[in-house]
Amino acid sequence: MGDTSHTHECRGHHEHEENCCGHHGEGCGHHHNHEEGCCGHHHHGHEDGCCGHHHHSSGEGCCGKGCGHHHDQIGIFRVGPLETNCYIYVSGNECMVVDPGASGSEIALQLHDLNLKYIVATHGHADHVGGVKALKLAAGGTYRINQKDAERACHAAEHDAAYDNAPQPDGFLAEGDTLEVGTALFHVMETPGHTPGGICLVGDGTAKGAVFVGDTLFKGSVGRTDLDGGDSEVLAHSLQRLKCELDPTSLILSGHGEQTEFAQELKENPFLA
Repeated sequence: MGDTSHTHECRGHHEHEENCCGHHGEGCGHHHNHEEGCCGHHHHGHEDGCCGHHHHSSGEGCCGKGCGHHHDQIGIFRVGPLETNCYIYVSGNECMVVDPGASGSEIALQLHDLNLKYIVATHGHADHVGGVKALKLAAGGTYRINQKDAERACHAAEHDAAYDNAPQPDGFLAEGDTLEVGTALFHVMETPGHTPGGICLVGDGTAKGAVFVGDTLFKGSVGRTDLDGGDSEVLAHSLQRLKCELDPTSLILSGHGEQTEFAQELKENPFLA
């Protein structure tokens, strides 16, 4: 895959977060008020957090040798030209892949003997759905996305030829839906603004404290609203929802760049002021 993978043990409550170094490519979905702009380069070392940190070669992945499954695991792979964070959430012998933006067949190789239950796109941009087709062909799984972004995903290659179109979804995700993966639960929160159909997955059960936010929120920033379907006022409303409804100790798993703790964003992110 050409990317280094990382895993976190998810024990349900996060008081620290571990940084994962990355680059933000052009058009990555970031909106910055810093001089480096959306293509800025941020490099961080890796620090152990309370969720544990396991560093693997790309051939092992989050469910590879030595991981065990004593705790739920979150594997992180950077895929595609825009270095999208693709996540593999593992609970027991089941897993869910979030935002396979590219390299779908290679992501499938990381699953080993796990049952891929869901493939979820947090929104319909090409860099978040470009690997869905290949992943589904190789590993199965039920592909789901919010209905408002489904057509956008099906025509992703028309906006960026570096990515493949997503297939028709097997079902839609809407506010209040819950996905069950092993002993983990994920509640769907609709957070439009970056796109009309943007969603977050809020962890519960053994996933409590983990939140997949796509391009709604980044460390120190938020998703762009100058792309097709973006709306700054709608995004501001979604961010207010996050402020009101997320636990400050939540681990924010964004679509690009580093992971962060929500408490830190509440203090430092100007878009959450």
